[in-house]
Amino acid sequence: MEKTLELRSLGNTGLKLSCVGFGASPLGSVFGPVSDEEAIATVREAFRLGINFFDTSPYYGGTLSEKVLGKSLKAVGVPRDQFIVSTKCGRYKDGFDFSATRVTQSIDESLERLQLDYVDILQCHDIEFGSLDQIINETIPALQKLKEKGKIRFIGITGLPLGIFNYVLDRVPLGTIDVILSYCHYGINDTTLEDLLPYLKSKGVGVISASPLSMGLLTENGPPDWHPASSELKAACRKAADFCKEKGKDISKLAMKYSLCNKDFSSILVGMKSVQQVQDNVAAAMEVVKGEKDEEVLVEIEEILKPVKNQTWPSGIQ
Repeated sequence: MEKTLELRSLGNTGLKLSCVGFGASPLGSVFGPVSDEEAIATVREAFRLGINFFDTSPYYGGTLSEKVLGKSLKAVGVPRDQFIVSTKCGRYKDGFDFSATRVTQSIDESLERLQLDYVDILQCHDIEFGSLDQIINETIPALQKLKEKGKIRFIGITGLPLGIFNYVLDRVPLGTIDVILSYCHYGINDTTLEDLLPYLKSKGVGVISASPLSMGLLTENGPPDWHPASSELKAACRKAADFCKEKGKDISKLAMKYSLCNKDFSSILVGMKSVQQVQDNVAAAMEVVKGEKDEEVLVEIEEILKPVKNQTWPSGIQ
């Protein structure tokens, strides 16, 4: 590819993330089995095409995602200062635990699985399921101690309802939280995260937007059975996907490009488990660079999705 993948600054961290981020939950065989060979080939291709940001969690695949990502990073052998790894704490296969004791123990377990000495970002995972006051008074201070010890470089929070970010950021000293990861709130069908950007900028927080395909809604195959969206939203997305297909376009690629166009997001995080998926996502980013935006089809899709625009769903434990 003639151009390399765009790198974007993450808030005040000094980190520069590839605009396409590698979501490693599929490496935990969350969406069907992935062999070690496939995983290593996928991570190798990601590096080759300029992806430098990898996101995982002990929750994904019940720790399998971290193990497979760690094994893959080691096998590919890229120098540690040339990639950025983010993992999470507080959400595990057996439930939620945001206590200082558990998150402190959690990072050591994650580092062992990832075969790393430190992670660049440690995020409190899906904080709406815990007590936000505990996150503020107990979890974040524990993470600050891990930062002092050099086990993590930066602190983040993640979750679905956007209100959780204001609640926490308004109650911690400026600069305590470096990054937020929001999912399913910036895509063709939902752009509500955009409204929060001025506030997040004022707090000096970097923003990662995950799931530009809205957990499968904006795909030709459609969402998984457990998807919590309303039948009305699912039907509209199905109609939009079919329309794209008729026009010879892939709605997933279109959705990826739509999200990538907003430079206020440091990285658009999307799950990947094959060389082909890596190539497709990077190709979408390259088309954005070249100004290929499929405007006409996009206008039609936005019209189809207008009745369900910004319709979300309650957080649910999948």
